[in-house]
Amino acid sequence: MVKMGGAGLALAALGVAAAAWAGPVLAQEHGGTQVARQPWTFSGLFGEFNNNQLQRGFRVYTEICSRCHSLNRIYFRNLADPDGPAFPVDGVKSLAATHQVEDGPDDNGKMFKRPGTLTDAIPSPYKNDKEARAAHNGALPPDLSLIVRARSVENDAPFYLVPYTMVRDVLSGYQESGADYLYAYLTGFQEPPKGFKLGDFMQYNRVFPGHQTAMPPPFAGGDGVVKYDDGTPATVDNYARDVTAFLAWAADPRLEDRKRLGLLVMIYLIITAVLLGFAKRRIWREVH
Repeated sequence: MVKMGGAGLALAALGVAAAAWAGPVLAQEHGGTQVARQPWTFSGLFGEFNNNQLQRGFRVYTEICSRCHSLNRIYFRNLADPDGPAFPVDGVKSLAATHQVEDGPDDNGKMFKRPGTLTDAIPSPYKNDKEARAAHNGALPPDLSLIVRARSVENDAPFYLVPYTMVRDVLSGYQESGADYLYAYLTGFQEPPKGFKLGDFMQYNRVFPGHQTAMPPPFAGGDGVVKYDDGTPATVDNYARDVTAFLAWAADPRLEDRKRLGLLVMIYLIITAVLLGFAKRRIWREVH
């Protein structure tokens, strides 16, 4: 065992205190704005998705986001996933049938339309990127399937705190920076500061790089624009949280399986290490 002197103990205590001090917020290097960590149900080593929240998030996506954004990597059958939204299969079949999906070619070599099925991907609101750009003054609304994984938050803590924040994130299993950023973005629309010049067709957002984004405020109608059936308050904050949680699931639908497997592997490694330790002591007990 390595013994640590008084100076080493003091340094270690200082490091722990510094890591705790740096923990509450992550600074986003976009004009000095800060993106706070949010209390997600799927965060941490034992986190898991809340089915009811995912169902509400899909409702927000359907009524608000799907007007402009696609979700190409998610199929209707995924909506019935027990580790996901867990919608009833019959309900998902009925939902899929309300969409007309292009299929073919038929026996005559022509494409045709048919009602959607569980094996179809959730259709895009536009036929192609050019049509999407034409509808949005040249801006292309991104597909939201992996948006939570594609976005993140920069840690601009001083260099001497970086090792401690890295260790803290590893030990806590922090993987939600994309969800934190997306929530901050959805709730970050506001009037620009005095003297700030917006470009044509642009909106001010406090966390977006450059603070100018082509997307209009998604919840401009305020509270009540989307109705919830489970008694959850229909507020803009809940809309942003619920649709962010849904898109986090869409980007990583196997998150719960991955965390369960990781915990089993860690338990296995710990037990193996203990057994190997006892075996080593038994084998070498006669050696001085």
